[in-house]
Parts: sequence; structure tokens; C-alpha cells
Amino acid sequence: MNKKLLSLLFLATPFFTFAQDKGLDEKINDAFMPIAVWWEGFVLTSVPIGGYNIPFVVLLLVLGATFFTIYFKFPGITKFGLAINTVRGKYDDIEAHSADEKAAVNIVDGDVVDTIRVESKEGEVSHFQALATAVSGTVGLGNIAGVAVAIALGGPGATFWMIVCGVIGMSTKFVECTLGVKYRDLDADGTVYGGPMYYLSKGLKENGYAGLGKVLAIMFAVLCVGASFGGGNAFQSNQAAVQLKTLLNIDGGASGLIIGLILAILVGIVIIGGIKRIAKITEKIVPFMAGIYVLACLIIIFANFSYIGDAFGLIFNGAFTPMAGLGGFVGVLIVGFQRAAFSNEAGAGSAAIAHSAVKTKFPASEGVVALLEPFIDTVVICTMTALVIIFFNIDGSNMQSVFKYGGDGLSNVVLNSDGSSIGGVDLTSMAFDSVIPGFSYILTIAIVLFAFSSMISWSYYGLQSWKYLFGKGKTADMVYKILFLLFVVIGAAATLDAVIKFSDAMILALVFPNMIGLLLLFPKVRDDMKKYLSAIKG
Repeated sequence: MNKKLLSLLFLATPFFTFAQDKGLDEKINDAFMPIAVWWEGFVLTSVPIGGYNIPFVVLLLVLGATFFTIYFKFPGITKFGLAINTVRGKYDDIEAHSADEKAAVNIVDGDVVDTIRVESKEGEVSHFQALATAVSGTVGLGNIAGVAVAIALGGPGATFWMIVCGVIGMSTKFVECTLGVKYRDLDADGTVYGGPMYYLSKGLKENGYAGLGKVLAIMFAVLCVGASFGGGNAFQSNQAAVQLKTLLNIDGGASGLIIGLILAILVGIVIIGGIKRIAKITEKIVPFMAGIYVLACLIIIFANFSYIGDAFGLIFNGAFTPMAGLGGFVGVLIVGFQRAAFSNEAGAGSAAIAHSAVKTKFPASEGVVALLEPFIDTVVICTMTALVIIFFNIDGSNMQSVFKYGGDGLSNVVLNSDGSSIGGVDLTSMAFDSVIPGFSYILTIAIVLFAFSSMISWSYYGLQSWKYLFGKGKTADMVYKILFLLFVVIGAAATLDAVIKFSDAMILALVFPNMIGLLLLFPKVRDDMKKYLSAIKG
């Protein structure tokens, strides 16, 4: 079946090449856009507060993250050193030996409640590997293209709220990843299954809310499958296709569709064909490309060091007194939080799926490690990207020399030179090329690799949720993988505006069931944190 599917994709390519009366890309986008608009409107339903209309999901995300930050006494700051020490393996011996005692184990309906002594001693990866896997799924196009979208819609001020969201998101990530390890399932063959589906169903059952837990778990699993199609897939293939089309100077017709088919074939080889070599190569190359990207950011930042004060002035002032046409204070705040949530996924719960496979007896140890993700992803890398774009737009005293902040309302900015619209990876690429000529070629390679690795990571998240819903059979798995590959093609053919609407809404929708569960289960995290601190202190 695998060979037949890949053969059909190859055979279909010439057909699409000739069907260009209106352009297949445009036809696919026309069909996809109404779905994206409807879904975005549904998920981002607003509530009136103080004269402002604020999306309820954003309000839930912010209030939940703020509560966890205060309740756990700012763990992003107070536990930062502990997180570093845990990642580098300082407490590995303690984790391996201190919890071997044969204590009484509470079992409810066949599930081990006191998982710290039983299920949590197993696992598949180290703390560092779990962090690297989760970061590889978040660091990528959200940092490159997503930041450009944030600045296009919200101006420099959106960067400030992205940073704030990253800081308080560290607390949310700590809570959800601790719970992910605590309530994970261990298969007979040693395979680990974890994530919000399991801590929602098992954790809430333990608290006497079995019915609610089951409903929330199913809701999360359904939405996570959708998020894997959107933010973890369509957005990735869209921006990879955009960058390739720009570099190769091709556009229109079925160019996006053809690129999407090629990407689908490559992804299909890994997730359907079971060929691990490409994935293994990607695992090694992606961190290298991320290092190059960060280095390029630092070069540009130091090259424009004289403008650093102006840039941060724009970021801070724009956060509270945004420029005209940017949607006001609340509009900029919402854009910043949306883009940060899309990038670091704190509150969405997806990273807990990857972190659940860690080797540890102490769930809180992985929660502490996980809080580093939003810091790396949003506070550091997203800020670097924002500075590169802001510097690109500064020429002496003119802070908008290349484009006006606010853009065209379609996630793009409008260039002053010719009035053309540009956004996403194209804007970021142009900013890099202005200081490092030809860097767009390296960036294209990085973008394709980031997109590929993110799609592989998200196919795992989506498949785990699919398994939770439909069982662990091969036929069910194949249905999911085919649907996943279909969205690779759709994303590459559609416009950024359509894809970003759909992807944003899918990622943010995960917040509803996940945050409700976190707000009911956070006392368990406090207890596990006490056990971990007690163990490492001796």
C-alpha cells in the first residue's frame, strides 16, 4: 500500500501541471479559505471586557498562565537553574535509584495512581533528548515566519507581548509536562503513550470527574489531530513552498501544488514507508541549521547595534501606544499572544506528548526541563527575529523606511518602493539579505528542513491522538497518515492568509480542554514538585 500511495502521488504530478486555466493553487485556496475563515471565527469568539472584544481562548490562555506563574512562585525564574542542572544530568543518579522503594501503590480501575513509583520509572529518552525533540517541533517557521506575521499585523509592539507570553508560558509548560509524565501509559512492549489525553482522562477520574475527563480527553484528541493538519503541517508546507517559489522565481498555476506533492512524498517516505534514515539525518541537520540561523541573527544585531535602543523603544512603546491602524493596545496584545502561543505551544499541551517519553521517576523533573522551551523559543529566538526585521526597516531617523507597520490586513506588509505585499518568510528573508547578501539561499534550506522536521514531529503528535480515538491498528494509522499528507499539499497551494487563519485557530483551540484540565489538576504538580525537591536535596 505504501508503494501504491507514493506512486499515485508521482503519477498525479504531470496532470496538475497542465491544469492551469485558473490555476490549481487558486482553486484549492478558494475552496479552503471559507473553511479557514469560519473556523477562525468560531475559535476566536470574543467576550466584551472594558470596552474591548477579547477572544475567550486568549483570555483563558493568559489568565491560566498568569495564575500558574504566581501560584508556583515564578518558576521560569526561580527554577531556571534547576532546569539547567536537570537537563545536563546532574540528578540522573538520584532519579535512577532514589525511588526504588517497594511502597504501597494505589490502583484505581487498573490505573496506577502513584505513578511516581511505577510507570514513571520507565521511558524511552533522556531529559535532553525529550527537550530537543519538543524544541525541534517548536523552533522553526513559527520563529521565522510567525514573527514576521506578528510584526505585519501588530507592529514592533507585538514583540513585547510575545516575550511576556513566553515568560508566563514557562509556568504553563511546567504544569502540563509534569502531568504528561505523571499520567502516561506504558504499553506491554515498553512503548510510552502520553499527553493531555491521558492526564485529562486518568487525572480527572482520580479527582472524581471521570465523565468530564473523558469528554475533555476526546475533545483534545480531536483538536490535536486538526492542529497536526494545520499548524503542524499546512503552515509548514505553505511557508516552505513560498520560500522555494521566491528563490526559484516561479509562481501561479500549480507551482504550490507541485511543491506540496514533492514535500508530501518526502514526508510520506518517513511516516508511511517507515524509512528512518531521512528522519535521523534531519535530526542532526536541523540543530545545525538552527545554530546558523541564530548566528546570522546575532551578526545582524551586532551590525546594527547603534539602533538597539531605537528598536527596543519601538517594541516597548508600541506595546502600550501602538501606531495607528494596528488595532489599538488590545489588538497588538492579542496578535503577540497568538503568535507566541503558535510558536511555543505553551497551554496547547502538544509538547507534553513528546515529554511523556522521558526516562525519569519524578514527573516534576521533566516539567522543570520543559519550562526552558518557551524561553528558548520565544524569549530568545523570536526576539532575535523581530530585531532583524525591525533593523531592516530603520534608516537613520526613519523607523519605517522599507514598509509601514500594519500591512495590508492579510498578514503581509506593503513595501514603500513599489506597493507590493510581502510577508512571512519572504519578509524575514529580505531582512537577512539586506545585511548578509545571499543568505536567503541558506535560509531556504533551513526553512525546508525546519518545515520537514516540524511536520514529522507533529505527525507523531497527531498520530498519538488518532490512536487514542481509534485504537492502535495499522488501518487506522494509515488513514491518518494519508489525511496528513493531503494537508501537506493543501497548505502548499493555499495563501498565507488562509493557512494562518486555520492553523492559528487549530493550535489555540487546544487551549480549551487542556487549560480546563490544568486548572483542575495543578495541585498534583505541587505535590510532585515537593517530592522531586526533597529527593535532590537528600
